[in-house]
Amino acid sequence: MTDLATLLEVGGPVAALGGGAAYARARHPGLYWSAVGLPVSTVRLLSSYGSVMEACGLTVAPSRLRVLAVKATTRREVRPVPPRRGIIRPTATGLRVRLRLAPGQEPADVAASAERLRHAWGVHAVYVTTIKPGVVELRLVGFDVLRQVRMPRKLRPDLLRVPVALREDATPFVRDYRTVPHQLTLGATLSGKSMYLRHLVAGLARQPVALVGIDCKRGVELAPFAPRLSALATDPEQAAELLPVLIREMEDRYDLIKARQGIAPNTPDEEITSDIWGLPEHERPVPVVLFVDEVAELFLAATKKDEERRDEMVTQLIRLAQLGRAAGIYLEVCGQRFGAELGKGATMLRAQLTGRVCHRVNDEASAKMALGDIAPEAVSAACAIAPERAGLAVAGDTSGGWSRIRTPYLSLGDAAETCRESAHLAPDLPALKPFRPDVPVRPPVETPGPVVRPRPVTD
Repeated sequence: MTDLATLLEVGGPVAALGGGAAYARARHPGLYWSAVGLPVSTVRLLSSYGSVMEACGLTVAPSRLRVLAVKATTRREVRPVPPRRGIIRPTATGLRVRLRLAPGQEPADVAASAERLRHAWGVHAVYVTTIKPGVVELRLVGFDVLRQVRMPRKLRPDLLRVPVALREDATPFVRDYRTVPHQLTLGATLSGKSMYLRHLVAGLARQPVALVGIDCKRGVELAPFAPRLSALATDPEQAAELLPVLIREMEDRYDLIKARQGIAPNTPDEEITSDIWGLPEHERPVPVVLFVDEVAELFLAATKKDEERRDEMVTQLIRLAQLGRAAGIYLEVCGQRFGAELGKGATMLRAQLTGRVCHRVNDEASAKMALGDIAPEAVSAACAIAPERAGLAVAGDTSGGWSRIRTPYLSLGDAAETCRESAHLAPDLPALKPFRPDVPVRPPVETPGPVVRPRPVTD
């Protein structure tokens, strides 16, 4: 009986701790990492750093001065020299440590051993970033941050910069229109493309930016954001009328820039500009972001008249993509399918779209159309996205870099409410007034009457 009581006293708390840790690891990985994973991984890294570096081939022969110093002071064996390790900095999702490379090493050597380092230190992933020549940073991620996406709290949204997703290395993915003016976003049904679009609209709605939408699905995607939209076209006929207006707006802005370039002899150098961002703030027109949802609908044509309209719209989109950046007009082109078989101009339009985000697609050709020309190795990663992981995507740009990202959940009601609250920020663009969507008036909420009818008090 005494042995059983002792077993219960000792084994009960141990079993409870083990079960709690297993539950936290499955349901709350961030909490498990902070309580268990972080100290364990830190001890592993400190205790095995030298041997792991040597096993991964990341050590170099010591210098002659070091060999002479070791032999003169001690009798121990002279071992190869690993990269010099900096201070270990813990984060909410992993560890960060900087390494100063030994002579003869390059960042590619460390990046090639990232998978070995992951297994050696028992973390989910290891990413290598070059800080400056001779210094790299190891970002150790303790758990799968894309399974339950939680955006970092300390984010500073700036004009035309919107944090919309989380990268697999636990850093935020920021859509920066000043750096990447135009983007192509692809995704099949229920892939999370609409969620990505909601975050963009909700983030830009709080900024002094004109939002214009072309939604050929009768407006079901963009109509809920009508209070904040400066213009909305819900079918190809309306889009054919809206695009020429945007072209004229772009040309008017170029005339404004050229007027500023009428360089007088006393004009300071800093006032000479080639885009709207060099204009004085009181003369600068507001930026315009054009969202095109279901871009394939603009390419489809059933009759010869439709073909003429399609060719004209595609030409106008290409002109906006080629010339719109300097005029402060940016494109966000979305669709389920985008390929050369859509018709004339599809490939040329894609070539102007610098950013690429590819969610789960139904065929490999769509993934190749989005990512094949910038990062061929990213095509297989996009094709491997599981249907149950909605919001997961592969993001890349024409620099060749790519990464996996995932958008956090944002309900349509919350995004629409954000647009209603920021409706006063919609700029006044006279040219777009005919296309301003009608905003239905919300009926007043009727307060229910008293449940018990009051009875007069009689004397």
